[in-house]
Amino acid sequence: MSAEIKIKDDDILLEDTYDGDSWLYSEKVKEHFFHPKNLMLDENGYEADGFGTTGSPACGDMMYVWIRVDKKTNKITEFKWRTFGCASAIASTSMLSVMVTENGGMDLKIASQIKPEQIVERLGGLPDRKFHCSVLGHFSSK
Repeated sequence: MSAEIKIKDDDILLEDTYDGDSWLYSEKVKEHFFHPKNLMLDENGYEADGFGTTGSPACGDMMYVWIRVDKKTNKITEFKWRTFGCASAIASTSMLSVMVTENGGMDLKIASQIKPEQIVERLGGLPDRKFHCSVLGHFSSK
């Protein structure tokens, strides 16, 4: 597998040049891995209402999250992130960012109750040995 990296308007686009017959991931996982949503490219000067980090450099998966919250509605209006890890970890974080910001944003209390299974379901599944990657989002919401 190879990928070409392009940066356009603060969005990173990874062009999938994989030419094999099989891919262990769903099309939705591939979409969020090759075209991550809400990625934080430069936190310098970014004014977040909240910041969180989870993971372990020892295992290789680390997630950093910055959120903005509408103080009147308590809804997450922006979720920026940077995750270091495999395709499953990156796609899971990207999907989480979509889940908590779609439809005008998710209430903080509801967002804190998102389960890994919900992230995996929205991704169309993950290989069993990669399920632990979706747990990063669960721990970051606590």
